[in-house]
Amino acid sequence: MLKRIFNVINKIRVKIVRSLKKVVPIYIPTLQSDLLKGRAALITGGSSGIGFAIANAFLQSGAHVVVTGRNVEKLEKACEKLRTLNPENNNVFCVCMDNADIPSLESKFDQVIELLKDKKLDILVNNAGFARGNSFSSVSCQDFSDVIDTNLKGTYFITQIVAKYMKRNNIHGNILNIASSSSLRPAVSPYTVSKWGLRGLTQGLAKILIPYGIVVNGLAPGPTATPFLVTDGYDGIENNLVPAGRFATSEEIANMAVVLVSNMGRMIVGDIVYMTGGSGITTFDDMKYHF
Repeated sequence: MLKRIFNVINKIRVKIVRSLKKVVPIYIPTLQSDLLKGRAALITGGSSGIGFAIANAFLQSGAHVVVTGRNVEKLEKACEKLRTLNPENNNVFCVCMDNADIPSLESKFDQVIELLKDKKLDILVNNAGFARGNSFSSVSCQDFSDVIDTNLKGTYFITQIVAKYMKRNNIHGNILNIASSSSLRPAVSPYTVSKWGLRGLTQGLAKILIPYGIVVNGLAPGPTATPFLVTDGYDGIENNLVPAGRFATSEEIANMAVVLVSNMGRMIVGDIVYMTGGSGITTFDDMKYHF
C-alpha cells in the first residue's frame, strides 16, 4: 500500500534550499493511490499554484476533476497540462467561472454536472482567492469588495449550491476550504479579514452539514512556493522567516488535501489543518503593521 501511495522512485519533485551557500535538495514525493478512485471533485481556482497541484494530486489518486478559473486561456492550458501529466487518468475538465459573479454560479455548476455525466460530484475544494490592498490606510472600497467577493462571498454561495446538491442526492461528500495561516494573525488587510471569515465559515458549515454525511474542513498553508509569493524563474524555496527554513511546496499541500477528502479523513470534522512550517507557533512580530 505504501508503494502505491508514495511512489518515490517514479514521481519525485525536487526543490532547492540554499543555506549558508550549501545547496540542499528537498524531495517531495507525489501522493499516488486509489484513495479517490470513483470520486469526482470541483476545484475552484485550479489553473495555477495550490489549486493546480491539488487537481493533479486528485487525478493521481483516481478522481475525476473539474477545475475553474477566470482566465479562459490560462484555464485551458492548465487542463491540457493536467492531461499530459496524467495519461492514465485524464478525466479533467475546465469551466470558466468567476467566484465573485454570484448570479452566474448556478448555471456554471450545471455545466460542471453536465461534464461529469454519470459521475456524482462528491468533493468541493474552495481554493479560489487573491490578495489586494495590504496597507490599511490605502485600501479602497473596491479593493475590499473585490477580495471579499472572491475569497469569502463566492466561497459561501458556491458551497451553498454544492451542499444543496449533495443533500438532495444523498451524497456523503467532502468540502475542503483552502484557508490560510493568515487567519492566525490580527486581521487588518482585506485578505486576512477574508481568511478569518473562511475559518469561521468552515466551522459553521461543518456543524450544519455533518448530519447529512457531508464533512467540511479547512487546510491552511503557511508561506508556500507559488507564483503568489515566489518570483518567476526562481527555483529556491528557502525562507528565513519560517522556522522550518523554507517555503512549503504546492505538492505538500496537495498531498494533505487528498488525505483530508478521502475516507481516511472522515473523522476530521470542522477542523483547520495548518501547514506552516512552524510559522503558526512564532510569537514575535514577524510582519510590519503600519497605518
